[in-house]
Amino acid sequence: MSVSKGAVLCDGSWNLRIYVTDLQVEKTLRVKGDSHIGGVMLNLVEDLEFAMDWSDHALWWPERNNWLTRTRSTLDQYGVQADAFLHFTPMHKTLRVQLPDLRFLDCRVDFSMKTFNAVIQLCKELGIRHPEELSFCKPLESAHLKHNYKDTLSNRKNKDANGKIPSDTNTFIHGQSPSGSNGSLDKAISPLMCAPGVSKNPKSPISKPALTPESTWKRNQANANSTFSPNGNVSSISFNDSLNLPLSLSPITPNNKARSNLLRPKSLVERARMNVAWLDSSLSIMEQGVREFDTLRLRFKFFSFYDLNPKVDAVRINQIYEQAKWQLLNDELDCTEEEALMFAALQVQVSLQANLPQPSSVDNNSITNAVDDDIDAALSELQVTLEGSHVNSSNNDITQVPELQDYLRFLKPKRFTLKAYKRYWFTCRDLTLRLYKSREECDSHVTPAHDINLRGCEVTPDVCLTQQKYGIKLEVPMTDGMSDMYIRCDTEDQYAKWMAACRLASKGRSLADSTYDTEVASITAFLQMQHPAPAPAINPQELDIATEDYMPPRFLKKLKGKLVHRILEAHANVKDLTLVEAKMNYIKAWQSLPDFGISLFVVKFNDQKKEDLLGVSYNRLMRMDISSGDHLKTWRYSNMKAWNVNWNAKVMMVQFEEGNIIFECLSADCKVMHEFIGGYIFLSTRSKESNQMLNEEMFHKLTGGWA
Repeated sequence: MSVSKGAVLCDGSWNLRIYVTDLQVEKTLRVKGDSHIGGVMLNLVEDLEFAMDWSDHALWWPERNNWLTRTRSTLDQYGVQADAFLHFTPMHKTLRVQLPDLRFLDCRVDFSMKTFNAVIQLCKELGIRHPEELSFCKPLESAHLKHNYKDTLSNRKNKDANGKIPSDTNTFIHGQSPSGSNGSLDKAISPLMCAPGVSKNPKSPISKPALTPESTWKRNQANANSTFSPNGNVSSISFNDSLNLPLSLSPITPNNKARSNLLRPKSLVERARMNVAWLDSSLSIMEQGVREFDTLRLRFKFFSFYDLNPKVDAVRINQIYEQAKWQLLNDELDCTEEEALMFAALQVQVSLQANLPQPSSVDNNSITNAVDDDIDAALSELQVTLEGSHVNSSNNDITQVPELQDYLRFLKPKRFTLKAYKRYWFTCRDLTLRLYKSREECDSHVTPAHDINLRGCEVTPDVCLTQQKYGIKLEVPMTDGMSDMYIRCDTEDQYAKWMAACRLASKGRSLADSTYDTEVASITAFLQMQHPAPAPAINPQELDIATEDYMPPRFLKKLKGKLVHRILEAHANVKDLTLVEAKMNYIKAWQSLPDFGISLFVVKFNDQKKEDLLGVSYNRLMRMDISSGDHLKTWRYSNMKAWNVNWNAKVMMVQFEEGNIIFECLSADCKVMHEFIGGYIFLSTRSKESNQMLNEEMFHKLTGGWA
């Protein structure tokens, strides 16, 4: 056995070197292989003879890049031998966290627990419900969007002295920590303390070398002067007054450094490469190369927002709104000109309302009222479900199957041919769309010209209000892939009804579903907000706005000179909304965009030589063309049987009822994609029980890959 200091005695004991980061001293203890971690720490503290609270400290093994947090485990069980060099260091350290609104907070975060659990603790302090929807990601630079993760990893030459590749964003160290970290010594966690800050180094690298010894106990005393109140108000000794806002409000304009470090992907591939930044939820943030005072971004990772309640979710709604806003302004999501003007108008209304007193959204009875509202909503939904939505029905005959009928235009493009839309009599019933040449043929029960099963199809709006174009694009699953079909409506009312029917049918829900009328109303309201008003409600001269803070860059040149007037015309439609209503409308409109909630990855399927895109959404996987983004194939989670990963080859296999798909992820570690799929399946298990506890064990089982 190799020994760095001292000799191995006949009783089998040996010297273990431990560096105490708080005191910046090194100690040597005589230990045995069957010594327990808890006993080693106890002996170390007694040997230090320094009076302070050591309860938040644990052993960190820099060479192995993992925590020794199982206090009942022995040194032999962890593989610690005489050549090991451990650090005795605080588990809670200062982390600079950037929120979705681009604000920076200096927070005390547990670096030893799994990232998922650290996010839960942080969100609890920030007042953000449903923390399972969020995660940490590392800051990226434009260079990270130029190459795939796999290419960067294979070409990396800067190995450390031991010949090991430094820890990167998504390296899953399964050989050493198959289940991630295991908590924090089962001791009470000291409260997180957050204080606003301005990033000293917003371009912090993706990974850093081993921990630099710091006198953290002195900084802990300084941080004790910063406190965080439950309502989101932050108080500190000194900070920029412009940032002295509750987390339910955000600065209208972020600081220049935060804004300048935002990335604008120029292609679908670059959008996909942005997902390399997500941390592994099953590992601690320290195991992923993050060190004290580093910067991480807290972002909504899973776009499945559960129980968004304005009465108790003021902070959560504001941060979702901010993430949606910057996603649109940075060209991470496409929208039409009319939609961009509508989003800008809602943003103007948010800015105006932020300076005005608002109706109190949270009071002593808010939670009770929210529960009562949920019960009332559930009873109303049950009533509507039992009674049906009565589409095209003037009576309450529950035995009648709802059906939608009308004359619409239809186009099924064919290669190398130009064909115009053709008029058909459409019927929609029981998830099936039938097209007849005339209404009389339908009444005569003639075989339809087209018979389309809408279950599992992709439904995309094809609307341009200025051209009075109300189209619906259908991508229908066929044996050889997805087949494109287009429907053209004549009016907004007609479009809203048929669009709602197609959306529900694609999810396996018929016109009898209780949400049909709500879906129609939502689509109608979305279109109404995009109509320009006859005249602005505000004089353009009275409102000084920087258009680049309200519109995506691609529209700035096109609408130059008249942009403010166009935004204020759209604003007239939303001028009466309160602050929370404007944010909620913004979020709902964002969710209505065709590409909302689709996380992209560059992959290579096992039967293909070229690269493809794989889109991961809350209910399906989509194979997409890497250039155009066209959907080539869709697989629903409802048809999924299992998913597996070969961690050595980094190849993933997903089993569906119709067959298996095998692919290799190129733009990120396959653990990231595995976590997206497992995470969305986990989120789908949430129920409407208000007292439901977050099943952390189930999340790790579905996302960790090491059940």
